Amino acid sequence: MPHMLILGMGYTASRLAGRLRGDGWTVTGVRRTADADSVAFDDDAAVTAAIGQATHILSSVPPEGDVDPVLRRYGASIAAAPVVWTGYLSSTGVYGDVAGAWVDEASPVGAGRRTARAQADLDWGSLRPDMRRFRLPGIYGPGRSPLDRVRAGKAHRIDLPEQIFSRIHVDDIVSGVIASFDGPPGIYNLADDLPCPQNRVIEAACALLKVAPPPLLPLEEAGLSPMARAFYAENRRVANGRAKRLLGWAPRYATYAQGLAACLSAL
Repeated sequence: MPHMLILGMGYTASRLAGRLRGDGWTVTGVRRTADADSVAFDDDAAVTAAIGQATHILSSVPPEGDVDPVLRRYGASIAAAPVVWTGYLSSTGVYGDVAGAWVDEASPVGAGRRTARAQADLDWGSLRPDMRRFRLPGIYGPGRSPLDRVRAGKAHRIDLPEQIFSRIHVDDIVSGVIASFDGPPGIYNLADDLPCPQNRVIEAACALLKVAPPPLLPLEEAGLSPMARAFYAENRRVANGRAKRLLGWAPRYATYAQGLAACLSAL
């Protein structure tokens, strides 16, 4: 029976775990604190045993500072594990700012603000020949979408009309990871088909909720946190053609309009 070990049971990984369990898989998670379906990250014996029992291993843990904690603690065990598939959830932030141009899996990495993430991405790629790296843009889905930010009064419209972002519905990440079980190793951008300004997405969310959009503000006046401001420091369109060609994958929610409609139905 297939047995997936997931290190880092965050929003996306938990969604994947639920889908796999529904399909009859055994799924073991690794969290900071153990629970009924997970072991604790710092329990070396339990994690090492789980690595040895798995058929598939996925890490969704981002770097901490300049270090990937999974690679530092368990990289050697994962490299030697007798599994048939390994994967890593990375970020399209590794491409840095390209002034709105398209990026694909052959584009340079490491020049942006996420240098630690870029290094972790490269290190995971060299760990095993069967590694799949999934570079993900902004992730949204039920309970974590522009609809939720609008309802909470935390949505912003920033006066940067040339700023372009890509995004992906969480369930399209899940389907991309599953499609890769029968596809070749390598790097895959999982993004929807319509990069666009974030303001357009916020306005669409407001229209669905039948509320007025937030005011359009200059970046300096929006009162954003440093992390939120950094989101606007990079500008790119993410191409998804490689995953379509090699995995036979296509996003179910090809645009933000379809994805937001699905999120609204889930509210």
